[in-house]
Amino acid sequence: MPRKKLAIDIGMTNIDLILKSNSEYVMKMIRNREPLAVDQVRQALSAIERHLTPDMHIGVTGGHYRELPPIVDGYKLHQVNEMLALGRGGLILANAESGLVVSAGTGVAMVAATTDDVRHVTGSAVGGGTLLGLSRLILNTVNVIEIDQLAQAGDASAVDIMLTEAVGGEVGLLPSNANAVNLGKLDRWNSFSRENLAAGLVRLVAQVIAVIAINAANSVDLEKIILVGHLMDLESIRKEINLVGEFYDRDFIVPEKPGFGTAMGVMTMLSKLGVTDPL
Repeated sequence: MPRKKLAIDIGMTNIDLILKSNSEYVMKMIRNREPLAVDQVRQALSAIERHLTPDMHIGVTGGHYRELPPIVDGYKLHQVNEMLALGRGGLILANAESGLVVSAGTGVAMVAATTDDVRHVTGSAVGGGTLLGLSRLILNTVNVIEIDQLAQAGDASAVDIMLTEAVGGEVGLLPSNANAVNLGKLDRWNSFSRENLAAGLVRLVAQVIAVIAINAANSVDLEKIILVGHLMDLESIRKEINLVGEFYDRDFIVPEKPGFGTAMGVMTMLSKLGVTDPL
């Protein structure tokens, strides 16, 4: 019988798990509640305790995975390079042979990935952590579901200065209904709805990621831009990123289960590390 495989991706906010037993995958996200990498692994193992077997193959990436010992509580760990896992996992989820793979989580990393090579290109310090931090200050919530719902009900143009307001029309590729200044009206008036504020915050974060991704893809001559990470679970984020794509005539690919992109790369890389199922 093939051994079970477990992929662990330790993020700053969440820990993503993929368990493979025979040909079936079980995906699970848990909140990262531990400061130390070894305790984060223990937290992950505890979350799937009933599935654990002594000989299972476990791959780990993310966070301070390099600090992990080779064995934790009797379970052997295989360290997997995070950027390699991101690139491989993104391509697999998108069923693509090449592309710029963007991990949009608490922070944002971008890698140029092909079937032969993965290399880090750039990233953004503006990401999901930025959205949560600003939402705590401005909306008095860090509930991502609430933020997403508020943003979908709001209108970012109520808090942004739009191009038509700033210069009276379009600029280059940008139509007149594009925004010129994110949250630019907040210094002029005091009364804004939570919905409109949420929409403005989401647009700010999504636009930064989308524009950097387009420029990064152009710099490495890659057509496909693949977005993974749990920030892409939010419909409001996806909508704003796609709007940037319309402005610049670029398509963004968001695969199913985008939050598990890097973990899927870990699962794939287990075999690349010489980890094979016994006959």
